[in-house]
Amino acid sequence: MTNPFQTREPHIDGNPLIRTPQREAYDALRNYAAASADDDEREIGVVLPVGCGKSGCITLAPFAFRANRTLVVAPGVSIAGQLVADFDPSDDNMFYQKCRVLAGGPYPEPVEIRGTTTNRADLDEAHVVITNIGQLQGGGENRWLQALPSDFFDLTLFDEGHHSVAESYALLKAQFPAARIVNFSATPERADGQVMAGRVVYSYPIFRAIQEGYVKRLKAVQLNPRTLRYVRREDDQEIEVSLDEVRRLGEDDADFRRSIVTSRETLNTIVDASIRELERLRTETGDNRLKIIASALNYHHRQQIVEAYRARGRRADYVHSREGSVANQRVMQRLENHQLDVIIQVRKLGEGFDHRFLSVAAVFSIFSNLSPFVQFVGRIMRVIQQNAPGHVLNQGVVVFHAGGNIPRQWTDFQTYSEADREYFDQLLPLEGIDPDDPRPEREIEPILPGFANGMEVRAQSDVRLQEIPPITG
Repeated sequence: MTNPFQTREPHIDGNPLIRTPQREAYDALRNYAAASADDDEREIGVVLPVGCGKSGCITLAPFAFRANRTLVVAPGVSIAGQLVADFDPSDDNMFYQKCRVLAGGPYPEPVEIRGTTTNRADLDEAHVVITNIGQLQGGGENRWLQALPSDFFDLTLFDEGHHSVAESYALLKAQFPAARIVNFSATPERADGQVMAGRVVYSYPIFRAIQEGYVKRLKAVQLNPRTLRYVRREDDQEIEVSLDEVRRLGEDDADFRRSIVTSRETLNTIVDASIRELERLRTETGDNRLKIIASALNYHHRQQIVEAYRARGRRADYVHSREGSVANQRVMQRLENHQLDVIIQVRKLGEGFDHRFLSVAAVFSIFSNLSPFVQFVGRIMRVIQQNAPGHVLNQGVVVFHAGGNIPRQWTDFQTYSEADREYFDQLLPLEGIDPDDPRPEREIEPILPGFANGMEVRAQSDVRLQEIPPITG
């Protein structure tokens, strides 16, 4: 059977429907494939910001390698379903047709592994096999996969490839040792600190994604109260500290950071600032579909946040792993129908979630590393107007407390490209503001080549906060 990955030339160069990062990533993969034919380097990585066409890159990768048979693995069912649609010739939005990569058939033959509906004969006929990692973990339903010959796949592509350092992925890699591996991800590090495997052969900087209109340009609103009252846990004594002391304690004491974001007064301050930014964006754009996404620490903290938004007349709801799928789906349907102003999550709305009208990220939780912070902020980065740099709708705001998330503590900062480090250092400065400055809040907009923007400090009435011990749950 003719293999299109080996016999057809995809239309990429000069194709206006192919995005810059897709074209550049394809060239990087093709160069790697040509240079590594006799090389021992088996595993590499590609880093692309959210909304820059990662799924399209995955569909193009087998052409770069002239692959015989490709295995595409997603972390969950929803992402796997999206990838199946990108490869499926019967789908009108299949990537090769939508972006005119191939002028008609024959197309690569895709097969999805889900449940017990796929058999060995289906795989033998396939050029690309798409599944999620849960289907390949050796359970009873798919135990027969272990009988496949070790050279059955010559290329393995991992979506959200920062997960591929997990044990379940290691077993899969060992099962097909002849296959070269490409990890695709927006972040090079997992929440637990493990770094994505393989040398990064291509990374597309966030500032270029903003310039070309693939993601929203972001602004940070950093809350810096001049003084702050909190309850010292060791003796239950209420004390007042300055902003300088807030930042010092925040850098040295994780319990202190947690105490800040779980305090009622700090919570209210973040809620009010995020609502103000949402109303500003809605007024500037004339679009009332814009929304807030908030991150909570735990189930009880989530309830406090929901109640605070509802008390201010905002339509707020939440999703949580403790809730059943039906309840979460009901909330998500309200979000899609624009019946909510605020969606609150406890690390539930992660990879694969896409709602482009989320424009304000309210940070109520503590992030121990930059990568999970970027993953959360990524929920507001998808553009509303495609390929329209500077469009009024393509702007997002991150609201956070200076004492709650301290960039200096993020040890994975150096795993990012130099360009992205510069961007995040502007958005989330490692150095604090002058503690003698009477203004308790600052707005920071990173400077991008080609944009006439900068940093603006805007005064607000003094914020006096009373901290309470952290909520557990």
